[in-house]
Amino acid sequence: QVQLVESGGGLVQAGGSLRLSCAASASIFSINAMGWHRQAPGKQRELVANVTSGSITNYADSVKGRFTISTDNAKNTVYLQMNSLNPEDTAIYYCNAVIWRDAINTQDYWGQGSQVTVSS
Repeated sequence: QVQLVESGGGLVQAGGSLRLSCAASASIFSINAMGWHRQAPGKQRELVANVTSGSITNYADSVKGRFTISTDNAKNTVYLQMNSLNPEDTAIYYCNAVIWRDAINTQDYWGQGSQVTVSS
């Protein structure tokens, strides 16, 4: 069983910054990808950013140029640096890890969620 432990959410004013962290209990060699999704009230969960084991990053159009995803492989940790935050970024942010179960199959794991609130 893989555990993802998140930290770093909170309340910030528009234009401010926050950094989210997510530490995985899985070995880095079993991780296919890690990233962040978010869910705002009344909306579906959406991908914010992720990074593959090959270091390929993907970002939602709404956060490109403002958010940066990075990893510390020694700590099995993924970070999301969020700059120039605006009220539309308010949501619960969930860490996600795609873990290899065997040579072919993967399984998704989710963190507990971190509330990010941006005030105008």
